[in-house]
Amino acid sequence: MGLSAYAQSYTLSGTLTTADTQETLLGVTIYAEGTSLGTVSNNYGVYSLTLPAGTYQIIYQNIGFETKRTQINLDQNRKLDVSLAIQSEELEEVVVTEDIERIRMRSPEMSINRLSAKTIKQTPVVFGESDVLKTIQLLPGVTSAGEGASGFNVRGGGADQNLILLDEATIFNSSHLFGFFSVFNSDAIKDIQLYKGGIPAAYGGRVSSVLRIDQKEGAKDRLRFNGGIGAVSSRGLLEGPLGKGSFLVAGRGTYAHLFLKAFDQPNTAYFYDLNTKITLPIDEKNRLLLSGYFGRDVVAFDNTFKNTYGNTVVNLRWNRIFSPKVFGNLSLIYSDYYYGLALDFVGFDWDSGIQNFNVKYDLSYNVSEKMTLETGVQGTYYSFNPGYIQPLTATSGFNSEQLQNKFAAEASIYLSAKHDISPKLALHYGLRINQFNRLAQSGLLEYVNAQPLTYNTALGIYQQGTTLGFYSKAESKQYYTNLEPRFTLAYRQERNAWKASYQRVNQYLHLISNTTSPTPLDVWTPSGRYLKPQQSDQWALGYVTERENGNSIETEIFYKHTDNRYDYIDGAELVANEAIEQILLPGTARAYGLELLFRKTQGKVTGMAGYSWSRAEQRTPGARADEPGINQGAWYRSAYDKTHDLSLSLSYSHNKKWKWDANAVLQTGQPITYPLGQYEFMGTRVPSFGQRNGQRLPTYHRIDIAATLTPEKQQDKKIKGSWVFGIYNIYNRRNAATISFKQDPETGKNQAYKLSIFGIIPSVTYNIRF
Repeated sequence: MGLSAYAQSYTLSGTLTTADTQETLLGVTIYAEGTSLGTVSNNYGVYSLTLPAGTYQIIYQNIGFETKRTQINLDQNRKLDVSLAIQSEELEEVVVTEDIERIRMRSPEMSINRLSAKTIKQTPVVFGESDVLKTIQLLPGVTSAGEGASGFNVRGGGADQNLILLDEATIFNSSHLFGFFSVFNSDAIKDIQLYKGGIPAAYGGRVSSVLRIDQKEGAKDRLRFNGGIGAVSSRGLLEGPLGKGSFLVAGRGTYAHLFLKAFDQPNTAYFYDLNTKITLPIDEKNRLLLSGYFGRDVVAFDNTFKNTYGNTVVNLRWNRIFSPKVFGNLSLIYSDYYYGLALDFVGFDWDSGIQNFNVKYDLSYNVSEKMTLETGVQGTYYSFNPGYIQPLTATSGFNSEQLQNKFAAEASIYLSAKHDISPKLALHYGLRINQFNRLAQSGLLEYVNAQPLTYNTALGIYQQGTTLGFYSKAESKQYYTNLEPRFTLAYRQERNAWKASYQRVNQYLHLISNTTSPTPLDVWTPSGRYLKPQQSDQWALGYVTERENGNSIETEIFYKHTDNRYDYIDGAELVANEAIEQILLPGTARAYGLELLFRKTQGKVTGMAGYSWSRAEQRTPGARADEPGINQGAWYRSAYDKTHDLSLSLSYSHNKKWKWDANAVLQTGQPITYPLGQYEFMGTRVPSFGQRNGQRLPTYHRIDIAATLTPEKQQDKKIKGSWVFGIYNIYNRRNAATISFKQDPETGKNQAYKLSIFGIIPSVTYNIRF
């Protein structure tokens, strides 16, 4: 083993798969023992490692799999496909060697968390369903807007500022039943990557984070099934070979609404979703992947209100290995988010949504043992339907009306490099260039002095600006061009590493909401003449140490500055608003904080503990000096500010039969605006509110536990089953989802009312696989 004295270099390449199902493996570390040279397999399981000519002991290592060692005489380019066996439960976890530790430590990546499907399934959550979003919320810097809230928040950003990708297709709403479940079926998931900062140049369009979720491709060895039956929901997944390729079909659904019908309850709430994927190899260098997702939620109350919403995505990809050093991928993606509302007591249906068509091509080139280049182009077409109103009956008093549709197109190109400057210093740098075009439309209002919103000093309120009529279609167009530099540095010292990153990201889509948690009725709208794109700059500095016993500590500090973060004026009406610019003011947001993460990956007790201290604030002044803006133009807490966030996740393998998992969460309460007084108007007491987000909900905390029972008699059977017993919120903490104030009819005074979504929730699920 050693380096050749000759300068000639050759490339070892191939594909990584699991030994049983032949599923491709991403994120596997491959390195030459005794050197600092290594790489990881890409998102399609393909790897390429360039080394000087010589004989090497090549190590393939991935958490949860047995390590594989292969001796290679690299005197020419060689192709070597490798299968890794799943680690036996009887074996202790393989100790991380100094060499692989060096590779990971030197990697010029930071603010990224990777989670496997196994990790997600170990996390006890509500109703017995393992959940992607609940799991990532245990990481420092990631929170939610509260109990039962949809979406998630990263480093003080809004839920709309997260780019969520399922097999590269954009997901606009990541939650079922307003946050009770996520839209991601953990049985169908292979890998999760969350970028909180240091976002590579390959991604753009959202200023807070990127959540990339890759689905399994399906077993290639034989037909397999796994699923689970619970008290509230059930799920099932079927996978197997399809010619030389494979297929996967997975579905979930809830049925609590059936019990409500049995007791003559008029209310209903349920969801269902379907995941599909087909992988078809054409030859050794080409393969096609077709994946899709369809989900729907239905919520209805007393036959007077019905809300239906959900995502639909389809993605066709073509992988091609051009040479041992060059890999390419072409993606054709369709994504649709529909949301509708039927109000029988009012007498109309309201349907709206957003669609996009996306074409992208990515190329990676392993230049040498010290440099890898990545480049790509992307084009996206957007169609926005703000709403179509249709009367339910001829006597409803409503007329059919289509709010003005909006259209936009976005084009991007990027180039990035991973560069080992020296044995201790590694860089990842790149540049993304994008252009966003707001396409022509009719019905765009023109205002005096281009001010859609003016301030009436006499009344002390904001009012609609004076209109001059409508812009012509040609005049309604608007375009923006921006450069987005990205930079990450890693400097290694023995078993420790210092890392730093900078990123600039622009976001051209806005989610207009007057709630802390996104709802299906919130309005997506593109940037244009009146709404400027959000632009965010983030700096981060980190320190990581990783020991041979598998323990690691990660520390990061960050600062994020965002321009053109819009907030709504008091009394804003969002639904069916043709001129959304009349209720919004542009502001500046900032967030900064400290994050700590400790991981233990070996032994019978494994887990992680995370803590973050952070602040998230916004300042929204008026357009002129005599305008107060929001909060008199001073800084105020954003709706996602949580000063302290502490989480603990533990897993204890008692024996082959019993396994225990637990979570503990402690967070500062969500910001909220309380009334500070009241006044009487026409015989009614009206609350007088203080500064926006000037108060907080009570501190949020809970503990969850779960126990998994796998009967020993089933160990040698083809059909295996297990029981999962869980308790969410074990001590029945009544965490406040919100606090509202209403007038007491007896005393006439305004009283506070706390709404709690969950108390203690026990659950039982039976899982089966064969």
